[in-house]
Amino acid sequence: MKIRLVNEGIFTPIDDIHTTLTAPEEGFYWIDADLDDLVILQPLFQMHDLAVEDCLNDEEQRPKMEIYEGHYFIVINSIRFDDEEIFLRALNIFLGKHYIITITKQKINELRTVKPLLWEQEVSSADRMLYLVIDTVVDSYFKVADRIEAKIENLEEEVLVNAKKSHLNEIISLRSEILWVKKELAPQKELLLVLYRKDLRLIDDNLQKYFRDIYEDAVKVAETFDTFRDLMANLRESYQSSIANRANEIMRVFTAMTTIFMPLTFITGIYGMNFDNIPFIHYKYGAVFLIGFMFMLGTIMLVWFKKKDWL
Repeated sequence: MKIRLVNEGIFTPIDDIHTTLTAPEEGFYWIDADLDDLVILQPLFQMHDLAVEDCLNDEEQRPKMEIYEGHYFIVINSIRFDDEEIFLRALNIFLGKHYIITITKQKINELRTVKPLLWEQEVSSADRMLYLVIDTVVDSYFKVADRIEAKIENLEEEVLVNAKKSHLNEIISLRSEILWVKKELAPQKELLLVLYRKDLRLIDDNLQKYFRDIYEDAVKVAETFDTFRDLMANLRESYQSSIANRANEIMRVFTAMTTIFMPLTFITGIYGMNFDNIPFIHYKYGAVFLIGFMFMLGTIMLVWFKKKDWL
């Protein structure tokens, strides 16, 4: 657990957790904690049992906001994409008048990214930090969306050039990940709408208006993932078309080969019969003449197929 006094974006480490129970003369306290620290934090800050239970729950938490006496409990999902799977990680936030507590199960990059923003904007209030954290989380969705879009474009090029079975597995896997994120975005938009519209005494009225921009960004993210869903459906159709076209190409080659060998098989069939009165059967160079004729016939048919664009 790391405890910092933040004043005008400057961090001052705090050793005694009890110091944070009273408001500082200037600035606010940021407590960055793990799940194990809830044993200490819950009685000190009078955290509601249901909020603590949500933090400790192994199941994925729905983004939401709960209003308790003296503090708010907010859950928002950060996003990460490793080119194979999309990860959503819950960021639990307890917001008080003079403190903000962030609790996570795993490390979340947005908390590291927000530190220089606090210094650049000389932040001295907990609600301002809440805004920056949520804004950073929502912005990370755009970065992931750009990577997903690039992956879809690469997949489309590979499928059109040379479709493979592995591509279908990638398409199905990525589509399921996109649908999953899309489902999670709906409650996240609801959370941001509450932060924007609801009368919240722990968030400054002037600051609360800025949450509208974050909400609009969240709507854009949701629309982007809607587009991805449609693109994945089109990509799957392209894969099926590519496979069908390849099968048609193979069948066309096989058909041409079969057609070419049909007269050759007919000739060899005739000369394979046990009769004496077959033309050239006793001719000295009959075999050479016949093989040459068959080769010439096959070549003529092949050239003809090429000219007709059948191959």
